[in-house]
Parts: sequence; structure tokens; C-alpha cells
Amino acid sequence: MKRPIKKVAVIGSGIMGSGIACHFANVGVEVLLLDIIPRELNASEKAKGLTLEDKAVRNRLVNDSLKAALKSKPSPIYNKKFADRISTGNLEDDISKIKDVDWIIEVVVERLDIKQLVFEKIEKYRKPGTLVSSNTSGIPIQFMNEGRSEDFQQHFAVTHFFNPPRYLKLFEVVPGPNCKQEVTDFLMMYGEKFLGKTSVLAKDTPAFIGNRVGIFGIMSLFHQVKELGLTVEEVDKLTGPVIGRPKSATFRTVDVVGLDTLVHVANGIYENCPNDEAHELFKLPDFINKMMENKWLGSKTKQGFYKRVVENGKKSILSLDLDTLEYRPSKKAKFATLEMTKTIDNVIDRFKILVKGKDKAGEFYRKNFAAMFGYVQNRIPEISDELYRLDDAMKAGFGWGHGPFQIWDAIGIEKGIELMQAENIPVANWITEMLKSGNQSFYTIKDGTKYYYAIPSKKQEKIPGQDSFIILDNIRETKTIWSNSEAVIQHLGDGILNVEFRSKMNTIGSGVIQAINKGIDLAEQEYEAVIIGNQAPNFSVGANLAMVFMTAVEQEYDELGFAIKAFQDTVMRLRYSSIPTIVAPHGMTLGGGCEMTLHADKVVAAAESYIGLVEFGVGLLPGGAGTKEMTLRAAETFKDGDVELNRLREHFLAIAMAKVSTSAHEAFDLDILKPGKDIVVVNRDRQIATAKRYALQMVKDGYTQPTPQKVKVLGKQALGMFLVGTDAMEKGFYISEHDKLIGNKIAYVMSGGDLSEPTYVSEQYLLDLEREAFLSLLTEKKTLQRIEHTLKTGKPLRN
Repeated sequence: MKRPIKKVAVIGSGIMGSGIACHFANVGVEVLLLDIIPRELNASEKAKGLTLEDKAVRNRLVNDSLKAALKSKPSPIYNKKFADRISTGNLEDDISKIKDVDWIIEVVVERLDIKQLVFEKIEKYRKPGTLVSSNTSGIPIQFMNEGRSEDFQQHFAVTHFFNPPRYLKLFEVVPGPNCKQEVTDFLMMYGEKFLGKTSVLAKDTPAFIGNRVGIFGIMSLFHQVKELGLTVEEVDKLTGPVIGRPKSATFRTVDVVGLDTLVHVANGIYENCPNDEAHELFKLPDFINKMMENKWLGSKTKQGFYKRVVENGKKSILSLDLDTLEYRPSKKAKFATLEMTKTIDNVIDRFKILVKGKDKAGEFYRKNFAAMFGYVQNRIPEISDELYRLDDAMKAGFGWGHGPFQIWDAIGIEKGIELMQAENIPVANWITEMLKSGNQSFYTIKDGTKYYYAIPSKKQEKIPGQDSFIILDNIRETKTIWSNSEAVIQHLGDGILNVEFRSKMNTIGSGVIQAINKGIDLAEQEYEAVIIGNQAPNFSVGANLAMVFMTAVEQEYDELGFAIKAFQDTVMRLRYSSIPTIVAPHGMTLGGGCEMTLHADKVVAAAESYIGLVEFGVGLLPGGAGTKEMTLRAAETFKDGDVELNRLREHFLAIAMAKVSTSAHEAFDLDILKPGKDIVVVNRDRQIATAKRYALQMVKDGYTQPTPQKVKVLGKQALGMFLVGTDAMEKGFYISEHDKLIGNKIAYVMSGGDLSEPTYVSEQYLLDLEREAFLSLLTEKKTLQRIEHTLKTGKPLRN
């Protein structure tokens, strides 16, 4: 059954409601956001002489909530203009408008009586067949279903978003007892395809899947931290990026989410899961109760497990001592076990090492993983019939790089059992049966497809829904046709090649450059097209800055010039080869990564792409054809007169201010992506498959090699304007002397030098100017200081 979603109503405009409304607006859906009317006037309204009957007052709560959401950081909206897709109203004057929507999402407070009142109102105006869902995280559907009509119940489910809805991918779908199968299937599909989520089918059990397992993990850790005598900083060091989890790790994450939120969910599990074997673990430790009494809830109350203070104008972070419950200066955590993993870039390969550690870290990991393995084994079939759904939920909802069963596989099933037995945790019967049936792992990969161990059949079965995806981890072993230490080329089938970066942080060094050229060579000789795409957290953070720094310090300028020329030539090949080239950026796409994006025949960008030319921050200008390209793009928009200078100035500022888009949609505003040529994909898992589809279409349409362009440069007319501007900025103390130098170098290149009049020049002419300017900046002491500081601290230096 076809079910287009053109308009949704979101009932409840709190943090979650406004966030959900913004995300539907992100994907092009019209949204009606409703909330209650205020019961009394505020001071401002009284001063204006307004009454409770005025529309501005009646819509104040919803409008204030949406305004606050749109101002929050990180932003819930891809592009500010998308907020125009959201209209607001209240539950008395505007509830009748829900008759015109395709889906009604309830996001009011977690109280059954209030939800039932809202559902009664919805029933009065909803047209039959309209989807209705609740964002509840704990109230059983059977209770929310009571008193509702048959049609309502047939179209009712829980659709549980995680906060913030734009950024966290988990979308738990829990069908009501009488929900039609076609409705469940539609919600699962819509979440994945249109909202860019990982849709996970869950059962109607307390906290569903993500929070049930995730809150167990945190509560288990709360008890272990005292047992092992670990500090807040030590736990966050052990549970962060080293095991593929967010930098905020555990305690910092609780601060961000809010301790009260965690306590609410933990109490709900404790009260509603009396038969859970870990029931007592959900009882709050004394230090958590004390923090709740003190209202140390985290970021919202300015203190939680961490507290930011300012003394004598200096900012510092204090940590909570869990024994004394007093704040003290943060201490850097260090463990010998972690040192052993420093050379292991692939996180999944670290787990075997971590559980062998002889220090406190090793003990922590053994206890932590044993507890988690013991818990998840018993949640099947209680919260899900399929083990892969638990892994999907933890990865998408809590930002884990690997789910518990994947970690168990990495350590080894037998080793995991050994860890559990050391903690006196019984092994579930189905695990024993799995090993007896000859299955030695929870997952296997066969012919590029992932399979999971299905308990009822006691055999590996294909994980459904993979047909829409190309997962590089699954095909790398069988589809690789060429590789070096920094990159891999896979044949995706149908003559389409993919060049995947595999360097640290996907930095661009000689190995990556070699791979791109090899990919283009192969495609021009015997294949059809090339995609530059990977599935690491970030597409590329740019050139290998450490290599650039060392070469510059050693004053190997000829070698640097050769390397920059090779980079420029490679980027230009992306545009002027005889085969279609597609770049698929996502996450951080900075510097050289952005320059590649600028030169592709087509860009298939993930919505969460942060793209920009950031070289100014390290004392340089874009030297991989980026300065040239922004000059060309400005020239493409030129009209006579002052407009030309204004357009060039906009593109100059994009480089000089190191502007980075906060989404792929914002990259269109920066002229990094081109409307009508480049596209945005909401679900990153679909990105490579989508890029392949477009590559095939370009081949089918008869792709022809572009011809080199001439670029109009404005010469002294533009250069004079820029030099006056940078001089004024320096005199006004807005920029430093070195900033002015870099700005003037950019200005010289983008003006085409000091030509006496506007002239058409070749791209190579601009590339030569760009390379010369880049090299000259590398001879500057202050540029080298900036690069060194960034390499050491990850932060820019203003000198």
C-alpha cells in the first residue's frame, strides 16, 4: 500500500517534540507543531496589555519552545530556512487541523492520563487511516490503546526517537497489539529510508531495547566504579573512543543527557521488571541519590559529574570525587593496557587485547564485558527475537561503534563465557546450544552479505534489508582489486570502482593520492566509473598535516612543491578524466577532502556532512585546487559591475573565515555543493549504493569528458579591494599581522595576481599561483607554529 507522508502533526513542543518536528522539516515534510495554551500571562504580555485570548499568548508555549530549539547547539535543523516548513498552533484552536495530516506523533509528558486525554482529542478530528504514534519510552501500548477505536488501534504504534532526533539514529518501532502489519512495515521502512534512521523493531517491554540495555550498562558501571576504586575520569577514559564509543564516554554523557533522565528510566526498569536477573542493579547507588538531592543533574544545572569553573579569568574542569562527593581538579587517566592498543587502529581488534590487561583497566574490561554479555544473552527473546537488533539499537542509540554481540564475537565466544564464569554469571542455554550446533560466532559474512545466528533455527540467517546498502566492511575481503597501506579499491559490480581511504582519520597522503590515480587509470582502461567513498566516522580531515610540517621544517621545498602539484593534478583528474567520478562525503570533510568534493562530476553527500576549506586555521590557504575552484565558482556567477566584486568577496570570505557547513544542505549556501548537480542522502548506510546508482546512470546517459574552462579574474580591481579590507581589519585589531599576510596571499590568487584589468585565464594559471602562495606560507615561522600547535592540541593558534 502506497502511503505518502506530506504533512505530520507533532503534539507536544518540548525538547523532543521540537526536535522531531525539525527533523521532519529537514527531510522536506510539512509539520504542524501543537502544544497547550498558557494558564496565565507572563510579565512581558502584561506590559503589552495582552489577554489570555490573544493568539500570541495562546501560542506562546509552542513558539517559545520552537524558537529555543532552533537556537540550540548543535542545531536540530539542516538549514535555517527549513524551519519555514513548520507551522505552530495550540491544542484548542488548531487541533482540528490534524484532519489534514498523514501522521500524528504524540510527544507529551510521560503520564498515561495526559496521553489518554490527548488521544481522545486526536480521535475527534483524525481522519480514518491516519497513522498515530507515541514517542513514549516506557508506557505500555496496551494501556495507551484502552478506549480507542478499532481504526485508531490498527494504525497505532510507538515510534521512539532518541534525543537529539537529528543526530541519534535509533528509531524504535513498537507496534500496538492490534496494529496492522502493513503499518509496522511502513514505519520501519520510513524511518530507515526517509528519516535516515536505523529502524529497530522492539517488543512492548519496559524501556524497549536501547534504554533497557544502555541503562543496564551505565548502572552496572555505577556499581563497578566503587568496587574497583576508579575515578570519574578513569571510567570515561576506559569507555570512550578507545572502545569505539563517543568522546563523552559515560559520565560526561550522563551530564549532557541529564542525571534525572537516567534516574527516571532506571527507576522505571526497577519498578516494572521485577523478574530481571539484574533487578537489584537498577537500584540507585547512594552517590546518585545524593546528587539527585543536591540537584547536580549535569549540564542543565551547571554541575554533575563534572563542573566547569572560572578562577582568575581561567576556565577549568573539576571532577566529582565519588567517595567524598566534593569537586576536585580533573586528573589525566593513564593505563598500561590502553598503551598496548595505541598501534591498533581498528577498534574491533582491540577488545582481545583489553581483556588480557594485567592492570586495573584489564580488570575493569573483564568485569564490564562479562556483565554485559550475561545481560544481553538473557534479553532474547524477552525484548527481541533477533540478537542483531540489540546491537543495532546500541550502535544507533548510544553511539557505540560495536554492539555487545559484536564485541563478544571479537573477544571470542569461549573467552566471553570464561569471563562470565569468573564472575559467576550463568551461561544461557541458547549460547550452549549454539556452540553445540557448530556455530562459533554470532555473525558471519558470506559473499558480501551479513548473517546472524537465529536461535529458533539454530543456524546463520541473512539479516534482512541489506539489499539497499553496500557495506564496505562486508565486501572488502572479496571485492578488493588493488590496495596499499592507505587505501583500497573495490569493484562494486557493473564496472563501478570505489576508492576507500584507510589512513588514520582518512588523512590524504601519498598512498591515498596513488590510489585515486590508480582507480581512475583502471576505470579509464577497463571499468566504467569511480566513486571516492568510505564508511569511517569522517570522510577526510584533509591533508596529512604532520607530513607537511616535517617536510617544511626540514626545508625540503622541492619535495613539498612536487607533493602539492601531485595533489592538484589528482584533484583535477577527478574533473577531467574520461569516466564519471563521484565523491561521497560524510562527517568531517575538511581541507583536501573538501577540495576533492569540489572537483567531482557529482557529489552524493550524507546529510550530516561538515564540509569546508579550513587551511587558514593552520596558517595556509587551500593548496589542492581549492582556492582556484572558489575563484572559478565565483566567476561562474559574475555579472557586470560591483556584483562581480561582491560575489568574489563572498567566496574569499568562505576561505578566509574557514567556513564549514553544519550540514550538507548548508554546503549549498557556501557554493561547495551545486543545486541540480549534487544530491543529499539522509541515511549514510545508503550512500555508497546511491552513488553507484548515479554512476551507472551517468554511464548509461553517455558521459563525455568535460573541456577545461577559462576563468575570469578581476586583477588589480579586486586585489585593491581585498588589500584595503585586510589592512582595515588589522588596524581594527580584528585580525593579526599573520592573518593579514595569509588573507593577502588568498586575495592575490583569487584576483589572478596584479593584472591591470579583468582577464580570462586558465585553471592551471590559478593553480600555479595557489601552489606558489601555499609554499611561501610554509616558509613562515608563524605558520609552522600554527601547524605544530594544531598537531599537538587539535586546536588552532592565533599568533
